[in-house]
Amino acid sequence: MLSYLSYTPLVHVKIGPLSISPHGVGIAVGFLAGARLMLPEANRKGISDEQVYALLTRAAIGAIVGARLAYVINHAGDYSSPLEIFKVWHGGISLLGGFAGAILLALPKMRSERLSFWKVMDAAAPGMALGVIIGRIGDLIVADHLGKSTTFFLGYRCPDAATASPCHGSTVGAAAGAVVHQTALYDFISTIFLLIVLLRLRKKPRYDGFLILFFAVWYGAMRIIEDFLREDVRHFGLTGSQWSSIVLVAVCLALLFLYRRTPPVGQWDKLPPRDAPSEPVEDESTTPASLTAEPPTLSPPEPHQEE
Repeated sequence: MLSYLSYTPLVHVKIGPLSISPHGVGIAVGFLAGARLMLPEANRKGISDEQVYALLTRAAIGAIVGARLAYVINHAGDYSSPLEIFKVWHGGISLLGGFAGAILLALPKMRSERLSFWKVMDAAAPGMALGVIIGRIGDLIVADHLGKSTTFFLGYRCPDAATASPCHGSTVGAAAGAVVHQTALYDFISTIFLLIVLLRLRKKPRYDGFLILFFAVWYGAMRIIEDFLREDVRHFGLTGSQWSSIVLVAVCLALLFLYRRTPPVGQWDKLPPRDAPSEPVEDESTTPASLTAEPPTLSPPEPHQEE
């Protein structure tokens, strides 16, 4: 049996007047690393760098808005003033909300560029996993997402120092030295395996949408399990992330095992070009010659000559 994990978290780094959070740095670096992993695969699927950059710009904005909005909805009772909702620097974001916001804001651009939603998301799936991994490193540095009391050997021994999330286990205000679940570590380890599997799966030809559906089922299932170990607001016995993940996993499993092919929605790469003629034009090469040939010119008969 290994000893419990124990270290002093680094919640903020002071650089002159600036106070930088390793948590925020981890999210930013994770997004950039995921984008870099996405580019070669997107190019292979016929999506140019310029199109990817345009999508990522919108995805970054959508991720920030979605992550905050989902957290606020789930913790609506924590805010005494509407202005507190906009104080993002005080913490409070949702990873699943970030994913949802990023995808929703990028959707209109995918359609306007005539890009297949499923090809884009398949290219992005390994990058999304990599982004989660790097982001969780930031969570581990600041000791965020600490959960219930445990005797598990990977449990985290609460330090006599500030942590990003309350380190109290099942009893609020417990003394330093209590051992709790470090759910960010579990998510970190699980997503490493997910990334390895995704990279292996994409080596073989598969129908568009398979990789992102696989990603959603694996990650959603893990969040359902992990959140039972978290200290978080619950609605009818489950966290907001668990309810969202249950719906996501159910839909994606149905598409994977019942549909077994690319869903027809979102295949915008098959739309006709904007400048395509409204009526089909006949190809002269396939038209019978008798219909295209000019009628023969009849010349008058020559006069009869007698010898």
